Amino acid sequence: MIDTLIFDFGAIFMNLDKEATITQLKKLGLQTFTQKMIRVNEQYETGNITTEAFLDFYHKQFPNATKKQLSNAWNSIILDFPQHRLDFIKNLKNKSQYKLLLLSNTNELHINKVIENMGLEKYNQFKNSFDAFYLSHEIKLRKPDREIFDFVLNTHKLKPENCFFTDDTLEHIETAKSLGIKTWNLIPEKEDVTQLFNKFSF
Repeated sequence: MIDTLIFDFGAIFMNLDKEATITQLKKLGLQTFTQKMIRVNEQYETGNITTEAFLDFYHKQFPNATKKQLSNAWNSIILDFPQHRLDFIKNLKNKSQYKLLLLSNTNELHINKVIENMGLEKYNQFKNSFDAFYLSHEIKLRKPDREIFDFVLNTHKLKPENCFFTDDTLEHIETAKSLGIKTWNLIPEKEDVTQLFNKFSF
């Protein structure tokens, strides 16, 4: 029996433009993300370097761009948060039928932009709808690594077969599946998280 619902954040609740960051960085001189850039991005996503160090790194790669331009380019992925999705998770919380967990790969710049776009009150309504709200840069773990799923399962003493995980990234879904967690690889262009109970019977 499913007793715990685990949700990703971006592209599940928050609309994203996943091509925007690369598009905007190319305007500042990026040709492609190097292996070094990918490592730095992952370090930032797991909170192992500060925002200042992250922006310093990119400023050295693109000295003609200001840090504000780099920050804006980095955050261009973040769009709006539709009200119907907030209503969905608040209603789920009010029913108290499931333990609700958020598990998101994110970073300080992105989450600050999320709060700016949503407004603090709406963001707090969203955050308070969950029993636990896990952001990768705060817990220093990231998907698709098994460790982040083990952390959630162990922290909340959960049985994998009683958990249902929704994410738009197949790689994340595959790790969860390998642990026995039931999953939904949601396709943002075709599906909406509010369809969860129309698609699945728990």
